[in-house]
Amino acid sequence: MDEKPFETMNVIPFVDIMLVLLAMVLTTASFIATGRIPINLPQASKAPVEKHNDKIIELAANGDTYFDGKPVSKDEIKSQLGGMPPDTSFLIRADRNVTFQNFIDVADLLKRLNFNKVAVQTESVSR
Repeated sequence: MDEKPFETMNVIPFVDIMLVLLAMVLTTASFIATGRIPINLPQASKAPVEKHNDKIIELAANGDTYFDGKPVSKDEIKSQLGGMPPDTSFLIRADRNVTFQNFIDVADLLKRLNFNKVAVQTESVSR
């Protein structure tokens, strides 16, 4: 038996494994950062709501827009909102079948006019 003493250690396989692990960590980190991993968010119970005198913007399924119960066009709603103070609170009630672009148009208009108190009305889920 001609055995040599253990003088050196081959680290090349160890380096290969570490590079693979590093690639996996970096790939997973980029998925988390861009939100591509599907996540089921938890649901919260209904919180008590303070009563406000909200201005109500309603978006019907057929594309009509209503401001405080009166039908308005996009230009009319912009002119009506222009004279209101920025601390006015708004409630957006959108039909579930309304196009997403209509909702974004209204939300963007409120954002451009510097309104910060905006809420979206939803139905509570029965359990």
